[in-house]
Amino acid sequence: MKFVEIDLFGVYVAPISVMLFAAWLVTIGLRRAADRFDVLHHVWHPALFTFSVYVIVLSAMVLAVAQ
Repeated sequence: MKFVEIDLFGVYVAPISVMLFAAWLVTIGLRRAADRFDVLHHVWHPALFTFSVYVIVLSAMVLAVAQ
């Protein structure tokens, strides 16, 4: 599949910027779930863990859209 620009209220944006925002929203939801179940207290570095989850979610989104 070819990535094409997305028309957002008359402004063309790159598809990766939309995926970055969507991955951020998913990561916020996952972080809230991790806070609720006390997962972040069991990791060595919570900020690094959250960033890693963000990169994994973003990579999964890009791979899913590319196929």
